[in-house]
Amino acid sequence: MTGQRFGRLVVLYNTGERRGGQVVWRCHCDCGNEVDVRGGNLTSGRTTSCGCYNRERVAEAHTVHGMARYGKQHPVYDAWTHMIQRCENPNDPAYKNYGARGITVCEEWHDAKAFIEWALAHGWQEGLSIDRIDNDKGYSPDNCRWATWKEQQRNKRNNHLITFNRKTQTLAEWAEEVGVKRHVLNNRINVLHWPIERALSI
Repeated sequence: MTGQRFGRLVVLYNTGERRGGQVVWRCHCDCGNEVDVRGGNLTSGRTTSCGCYNRERVAEAHTVHGMARYGKQHPVYDAWTHMIQRCENPNDPAYKNYGARGITVCEEWHDAKAFIEWALAHGWQEGLSIDRIDNDKGYSPDNCRWATWKEQQRNKRNNHLITFNRKTQTLAEWAEEVGVKRHVLNNRINVLHWPIERALSI
């Protein structure tokens, strides 16, 4: 199922866990979160997001923002909502990696209109997500850009960077380049402790 899309979720890899007799898959949500989901919940359509879809519908029911299009929220407004929630709502699943870590949203961007205007003037396109250039700093015009999922993955603070033959890439990028599944390459390096050259050559 790796690479398949189910609603807002794209399957990344098999976690090796089982719940209720079903394989558990790590998935990337369009909103930027990652979540573990049982295979049956994906194929049945029971789970189609990390939970953000339901939160958005609740927010939409209680928020007047002037950016609606045919009853649906503007994609940039969605990005603004997720940014505020993960930095300021302790009940948000991503809060532990953002607000709890001291990541804040600048005063200017507490105004959704100001954020949307900045986004539209600074490269926002469908499929891109907001990315902090310095992961130890908050969300502000001078520390943010719009990036693809791959670019964001490379910029994650917990990335495992590997240098081989004077080339430095993330573990995921090396796995893609040499044609080895990411979890296999991870096991070779971090569990079996193979030398980098051997891990990337077999």
